Amino acid sequence: MLPDLVIQARRLDEARTAISPTLGASVSSLKRETIENLPGGADAPVNGLLLQFPGVVQDSFGEIHVRGEHRNLQYRINGVTLPVGIQGFGAFLDARAIAELRLLTGALPAQFGYRTGGVVDITLRSGANAPGGWVSAYGGSYSTFQPSIGYAGLHGGWDVFATGTFRQSRLGVEPPTASTSPLHNRTDQLRGLVSVSRLLSDTVRLSVIGGASANRFQMPNNPSQPIEFPVIGEEFDSARLRARQWERNRFGVVALQGGSGALDWQVAGFGRDSSTSYLPDLLGELAFNGVASQVRRRSTAFGIQADGSYRLNERNTLRFGVLSMGERSFAGNVTTVLPLDEDGDVAGDPFAIGTRRGRTSWVHGVYLQNEFRLSERLTLNAGLRGDYADQAARAAQLSPRVNVVWRPLDRTTVTVGYARYLTPPAQELITPGDVSRFAGTTNEPENFRADLPRPERSHYFSAGISQRVTERLTLGASAWHKEARDLLDLGQFGRALVFTPFNYRQGRSTGVEFTGQWRGERLDLYANLTVSRASGRDIRTSQFNFEPEELDYVRNKWVRTDHDQLLTASAGAVWRAWEGGRISATALFGSGLRRGFANTEKQDPYATLNIGIAHDFSLPGAGRWTARLDLLNLADARTQLRDGSGIGVGAPQFLPRRAIYGGLTRHF
Repeated sequence: MLPDLVIQARRLDEARTAISPTLGASVSSLKRETIENLPGGADAPVNGLLLQFPGVVQDSFGEIHVRGEHRNLQYRINGVTLPVGIQGFGAFLDARAIAELRLLTGALPAQFGYRTGGVVDITLRSGANAPGGWVSAYGGSYSTFQPSIGYAGLHGGWDVFATGTFRQSRLGVEPPTASTSPLHNRTDQLRGLVSVSRLLSDTVRLSVIGGASANRFQMPNNPSQPIEFPVIGEEFDSARLRARQWERNRFGVVALQGGSGALDWQVAGFGRDSSTSYLPDLLGELAFNGVASQVRRRSTAFGIQADGSYRLNERNTLRFGVLSMGERSFAGNVTTVLPLDEDGDVAGDPFAIGTRRGRTSWVHGVYLQNEFRLSERLTLNAGLRGDYADQAARAAQLSPRVNVVWRPLDRTTVTVGYARYLTPPAQELITPGDVSRFAGTTNEPENFRADLPRPERSHYFSAGISQRVTERLTLGASAWHKEARDLLDLGQFGRALVFTPFNYRQGRSTGVEFTGQWRGERLDLYANLTVSRASGRDIRTSQFNFEPEELDYVRNKWVRTDHDQLLTASAGAVWRAWEGGRISATALFGSGLRRGFANTEKQDPYATLNIGIAHDFSLPGAGRWTARLDLLNLADARTQLRDGSGIGVGAPQFLPRRAIYGGLTRHF
């Protein structure tokens, strides 16, 4: 009975993939074996793993930018779209839960909507495909301690997988200095996930997935800053500030998947609750900034997604689907300020101003597309997607999608695609309240324009080629160009690590990626190089966050977005040096993010190198074990990602200095 269950489960896995293929998109992937072999292994954060893919730029607070986009990422777990929460710098998913991690970019087929800068497609581990369990302890520099536990197996017809991880460290977020001992930067993080599935018949499977994370962060301090408003005296040191931030995320999915003859389908209901709370050091932040804001953001979303695939004949496969999601978001600030007189001097005691906004929004999407095999070597995938967003600003759009996949030679694949996109802003991040209430205080903006962010509309063109040079060597190149109206971007305004959306009236992004992979018997290599430009002009929403001089400058002039980076490269190697032993390395290079007035300057280039050593061994009567040692930032590079200047950049941030970590895992 057990082998039949495994075979049927794997057939349904293949059918689920066929429902939503990636025809024409650029696909990068890491499988579980590779993830475990890289420096950090399965203890590395998911956003750190994504940095190994082409076109992914590293930023502070765990932010990543894919092909010139700020966030605009869609997360899918086992083919089901998860509503994007109030993402911060805390990981919401444990890498140990991942069987395969894929990043889809380019002109995406019609089934992908809502967030289209990139699709993070995650396939979870299962008892059918990877039975077994583990207990692990990992830690080292910065007083880091990260234990985890997990299990995958088949029980009474149920496929069960569960994992849990706790992380404690004195390196919570990127600090404002290059110190090896960042001040007030502790974090405690707890993550867990459970996935169960059962075959209701030979062709129908029920799956239930649930996950949660709870993360606490201290806000790192920059010592010896000048006091601007002496509300607590002249001698207070900024190193003693005690601001904190909490993040909580919960999500759940119930999916029913089946097939009959030429029809494959999946229907899923999903939900997600996400919240962020920032608690300031009230008097301290008043002293240094004149403003101290308690910030709360919360978003609760529920929806349904249905996808189907029907094989009309040998040459045509019809695919169709619908997604409907409702979201209730809340944004609230309690801002403590000082009153100012006509000369700009403090004219009284501190007082608080409360602002809040709640909103219910809806997003609906429907698509129909046909995969037409014109010949054995030429496939046309054409579709139409309709989207409607009922948010702060209502918007609707019909979006054509076309992809052509051509194999002129057995080892050569050429893709060309076009996609029209509609991207609504993140409602839960929009700043609440009326900014005119801060007139005559230390939080008075330099202008009072506060137009609400609006959906982005764009045309996206992509082309790529992949050449399998030998059985072991594969080379590729991919290019893209995007033209956008109301280009969406995000900025951090203030001390709280909460981002605020705003729009450029026009935006564009252009780039090319080069990739190479070598798969040997004992040595695996990969390398990626991306050249890109992302720019916008005329900031037309959330204007009160910007200085009038900056708004005037960008009104009729193209400027680089703050996350634009001309050159980005990544490379890695895994050498299976001896029986049970692996030596690995990863390297990252960036030419520098933007900085200065209107992003007219850039940070210095940087490069980091990581080394990992892992060994599998068995002990008599004690089972199988894995020991690992990781050296991160081997050269101890002092890398400043941000200096606190630029459009939407709130504070300086440095990458961590050299760190040494070790771990021991017991498999069972």
